[in-house]
Amino acid sequence: MPRTTTLECSGCPPLRALTFDSLGLIKVLEVRDKQRGVPQVVERWGDPESSKCVMAVSMIDRKSQPLLAVARKNNEIEVLSPVNGDIQTTISDGSGLDVRSEENNIVGLHLFGKQNSELDSRSASPVPKGFKALEFLGKLNSYPGYLIELEEGIQFRFCHFLCANVHILNLYCTLLTCTTKGNASIRSIELADSSTESSCIDSPKTWNVCSGGNILCCKVDRHENFALFGGKGVEINIWDINNLTKIWNSKPPPKDNLGIFTPTWFTSAAFLMKDDHRKFVAGTNSHQVRLYDISAQRRPVLSFDFRETPIKALAEDIDGHSVYVGNGSGDMASFDIRTGKMLGGFSGKCSGSIKSIVRHPELPIVASCGERYSVFLKQHVMHVLFDTKFDVKGVDSSLPSKGTTQTEILNEEVEELPLKRKKSSRNEVEDGSERKKKSKHSKERKKSEGKDDERRKSKLKKKNSRSIPEL
Repeated sequence: MPRTTTLECSGCPPLRALTFDSLGLIKVLEVRDKQRGVPQVVERWGDPESSKCVMAVSMIDRKSQPLLAVARKNNEIEVLSPVNGDIQTTISDGSGLDVRSEENNIVGLHLFGKQNSELDSRSASPVPKGFKALEFLGKLNSYPGYLIELEEGIQFRFCHFLCANVHILNLYCTLLTCTTKGNASIRSIELADSSTESSCIDSPKTWNVCSGGNILCCKVDRHENFALFGGKGVEINIWDINNLTKIWNSKPPPKDNLGIFTPTWFTSAAFLMKDDHRKFVAGTNSHQVRLYDISAQRRPVLSFDFRETPIKALAEDIDGHSVYVGNGSGDMASFDIRTGKMLGGFSGKCSGSIKSIVRHPELPIVASCGERYSVFLKQHVMHVLFDTKFDVKGVDSSLPSKGTTQTEILNEEVEELPLKRKKSSRNEVEDGSERKKKSKHSKERKKSEGKDDERRKSKLKKKNSRSIPEL
């Protein structure tokens, strides 16, 4: 039975967050009060099923046509709208290699926000005269497509096939996936209705990022040109996504003074800066945080320990030199990666192992989720994301109502559980006469105990007086 505690929230500014749990549910938390509000669960997408456990998530956070990709335990990938939860397309073979083993789940997922600029060179003709090209959308049948503005506020997606012929182009997305065994792939998927099957625009690019071990962490830099992979028995290696070539591989630290070698086991990683892919931070199973600089050396430039449990989650700060670290016992702290000193720990311990940490890009807020049951969400929460384009003005404030409290939301989602029965002797309802009898018996016992003590004292005095000789 999960433990639930009363949580006093000091309030936070208006925001929107998405959580993903072990039963495949996606829950939307919102704060709609412009001053200091309390997060409330306003929506729940999907049906609970253990085979749909969320393994990895990625989101294109933008105002127009945002997209959310979710990789599940059954190797399916769903691309849906983070605004209303409508499924755009479903990829049945998410790994790209027709591998449906539980030992080869998808652990790395990235949804590309930009399209390949090299496709523009294959253009058969420029955008027609009189039209304004807002965005390059990629290609369809080897010809480029553009987002074209016909009038103010009216936008269409078009693609050139034969110089002057113009046709409507459906929106598509590009995904990077990586499995536990190191099978990575990049594919472009055309977005259609959820009832129709998804179709690949091009043949997927596949390669293997490791020869042995298990991949546990996968990250792509901000410019989406490089990706790093690491895991149990796999050193951190960085790949050029455009050319599919390995450009760097880490080297394990040397043995310590006692000659003990620490085995390779990376659990999480994050790029440190937005404009520099050469510096990144990695967490290990031996409760160590390491800073790497690929332009300096293959071994870590700086390393320090954090408590005594494995590092489970890492997140970079927007300042470029601070990181947030979470471990397997629910501890979370912030460090200055330049010196390795702790800036401070976060009060309020997370229940269970911390699985994900996210820093809001605009607000001074950090979100983390734990592996055990939480107060609102009831399932093992695996991932959390912020919707930074959330606007309170365009949201109906009547749902949920302002009068609803945290306990009401708790009762709406979970059925009441029966209380544990205690022993009958403690739960029996006693009558007034029985209580009086018990009180009388207790008084009599106290009196008898007092008389016994007096008798013992008198006996001791007599013995002492007999033992003393007369002078």
